[in-house]
This record gives sequence, C-alpha cells and structure tokens, in this order.
Amino acid sequence: MPRLIPTLAVAATAAAATGLCSTPAIAAAAPTHASSTGASAANWAHSNAIRNNAKSHKTGATANATPSGYGPSDLQSAYNLPSSTAGSGETIAIVDAYNDPTAAADLAVYRSNYGLSACTVASGCLKIVSQTGSTTSLPRTNAGWATEESLDLDMVSAIAPNAHIILVEASSASNTNLGKAVNEAATLGANAISNSYGGSESSSDTSYDTTYYDHPGIAITASSGDSGYGVEYPAASQYVTAVGGTSLSKASNTRGWSETAWSGAGAGCSADDAQPSFQASVGTGCAKRAVADVSAIADPNTGVATYDSTSYQGYVGWQVYGGTSVASPIIASVYALAGNTASVNNAALPYANTSSLNDVTSGSDGTCSVSQLCTARTGWDGPTGLGTPNGVGAF
Repeated sequence: MPRLIPTLAVAATAAAATGLCSTPAIAAAAPTHASSTGASAANWAHSNAIRNNAKSHKTGATANATPSGYGPSDLQSAYNLPSSTAGSGETIAIVDAYNDPTAAADLAVYRSNYGLSACTVASGCLKIVSQTGSTTSLPRTNAGWATEESLDLDMVSAIAPNAHIILVEASSASNTNLGKAVNEAATLGANAISNSYGGSESSSDTSYDTTYYDHPGIAITASSGDSGYGVEYPAASQYVTAVGGTSLSKASNTRGWSETAWSGAGAGCSADDAQPSFQASVGTGCAKRAVADVSAIADPNTGVATYDSTSYQGYVGWQVYGGTSVASPIIASVYALAGNTASVNNAALPYANTSSLNDVTSGSDGTCSVSQLCTARTGWDGPTGLGTPNGVGAF
C-alpha cells in the first residue's frame, strides 16, 4: 500500500535551549509523495506489493548563518576515532533517493570550513551516480531528500575524511529503487554502504534481504528510525548493521562525553527476519531479529552541523540536524576506518568485540512489555544496541 512520508519533526525550543542554534528553528515538512488513493500517514501497513516512499531519517532541523552543532573534531573526540590517519583506500557509499544538485558544491563548503582536504568529482574522490551508475542521467531534484544527502556526505567526511565517497541517487523513494541503488554501490566497489531511510516491515523482507542487502565483504548500515519504539526495514535485515541513536553531550568525566538513549530511536523485534546467530546470547527478548545493533549520535537537540544550499522550506546554508540519519553514515564510516569490511556480511563483529564500545545504560524510546527493547541498560538494549564506538576495535 502506498504511504505518505510524515512531517519532519522540529525541536525548535529544545534546540535553542541547548545552544545548538543561534537563530530560531524554522518548521519544515519532510518530502511528501501523495498517492492517488489518498492514503494517510496512519496507513503505513502494506501487503507484499512494492513499498513506496521510504522515509528519510533526518529530523530536528534548525537554520544558522554560521556552523552550529557538533563538527568533525567533536565527533572524532566523542568516539575516539583515528580519523586523521585511517581510511585511505576505503570507499564509503551513501544511498538516498532523488537528486541533490548542489551536493558536490555543498560538500566542498563543509570540508573547507572544517579544514578537511578537498573531495571532488574532478579528483576522483567523489562520485555521484544514479541507481544505474550514470553520472549524467540523474534523478529529478527533491529538495527534502537533498538535505538528507548533504547530511550523509558531511557525516562521512567528518568521520573518515581520507576515504573516497560514492553518492548513489535512487530514482524514487521506493524500497525497490533504493535497493537497486545499494546493488549499484556494491558494483562500484564500496567497502561500506550507509542507508539513512526506512519503512514498515513486510513478509517479503526476506526476499529483499537476498536481492538487495546480501553483499559479503561490504559493511551495510541502516538507520533504525526516528519515531521511537518500533521496527523498520531495512534496519531489520539480517545482513545490515542496524544503527540506533543517542543523545550526546560533553561531560567532565574521563571520556569527556556522556550519552543516553535518544527518545526517537527505533527499536524492537522484527516480525519477519530470523534471529541472527550473533544475537542469540545477548538477551534481546526477541524470537527473531532485534533492532538495534550499535548506535551513535541522533538527538537533534544535541545535533550536528551540516551544509546544504538547495533551499527547502526556508532551510538553506548551515543547519543543525539529528536523527538516525546522522548515526548510520557515522557507523558506516567507522567500519571503513577499521579496514575490516572484507570479513563483514552482517553485524557480527560488534557482538564479538563489545569491550571496544561505549555501553549506553540510561534513557528510553518509549514503552514496551520487554524492558530492554525500549529502555537502555547494561549490555544490549533496543535503542542503542551494544553501544557506541570507542575507537574502531568493534568494527
């Protein structure tokens, strides 16, 4: 059944209170692709038919004249990453829908502002292609998805500035076209592929698993969602690392940072995908696949700086974003920094290396009958999985 994309959440008051934005937030709606059936956002349930309009997982935008929110040095510090010395020779792909006509120019502004080396199409560092691999016949522009693409590109740059980047733009936000874009990213030689989108589960997901997300030797990450407790696909795929979300704050402790589970992070038990063997011993409370596996910053109230000049609902230039759209490209980039993707075909590595993760033990994303599925605790929990990166040892 066709679905609508819900309105983009905006945390105007809270964001201003944390000092992340110097100007008031501007309310905006996420891209809406209405169907002729008039389906409402409440009618996301679907049959085995092709699912339309996966949701972008960015949220909580604020507009700024100058950069605000966390930048590369903050994120590298928070997660103890060797960003300046690792990642050379790695290629990280971003999969999104539609075209961002200013993606390359906007990426140049972000990297220049933070003193990162240039990553351009001309140099071969950046490649922008359609789901069929064309560099000249790209999808139509969609300003809402353009901000998602800029956010994703900026997060890859923040975490793995030495890596090459491929942006694969699906021709629409259907799961089929996004899946074809994942396959194209794999064909083009990506070591890691980030997917900052998702939609409701379907009994056909196991078929989607093998058709689009089963790529041995490539680390594939997917955002867990931004609507709190509940499971989305492709995060529920057995072949991806499902990435949950946290609220990240500076702290006067040894680490210098503290994290709690973000209230918007998706989590729970899949209705369709089988339990992977690596989850059997962590007490998820699920008979099948549990979400999430690991996590990273996602709270828009402790959001990240990003730059996008394709105007959307009044947003242009420097902005602050959150959502598990932030977390997914971060984790894909950490996989690239670790340089172990040749051995990856699922999320098993973090489960075997939990000592290299920051365990997030407080916070909740809703109410559920099995507490660890929606409330952070010691060890695995739904909103944050096993925790956040502490270096690259878990990846």
